[in-house]
Amino acid sequence: MIRFFNEDVDYKLPQKQATRQWLKEQTTREGYRIGELNYIFCSDEYVLQVNRDYLQHDYYTDIITFDQREEDDKLEGDIYISVERVADNAQQLGITPELEMRRVLAHGLLHLCGYGDKSEAEAAAMRQHEENWINVFPA
Repeated sequence: MIRFFNEDVDYKLPQKQATRQWLKEQTTREGYRIGELNYIFCSDEYVLQVNRDYLQHDYYTDIITFDQREEDDKLEGDIYISVERVADNAQQLGITPELEMRRVLAHGLLHLCGYGDKSEAEAAAMRQHEENWINVFPA
């Protein structure tokens, strides 16, 4: 089950049902199934506080993913997304906020699938997977 929540922002995810289906299909292609997955849309300040409280990081980020799975092949977790950061990133990249949000939604789920982004090689592989996922989003 994939659920979408707003914490301290008023955000409406475009194409919510299509997005759920897309995320499920891509997860299946990666060899996983989805248990309980929560996307929490929030502000920069909210994500910053989560970063401080749980990760001891003192910086802004667009996404934080918490893996809460109990079974290896069943993805479960909470994914916090700063809608402000996503909008800023989209503007800097010259793309729509909707496209950048898809990338970030995929990014969080790819982390749960085991993909990292700490090294240059990992980041490049993550970007390629994000692009692959985005390219099959239903038009």
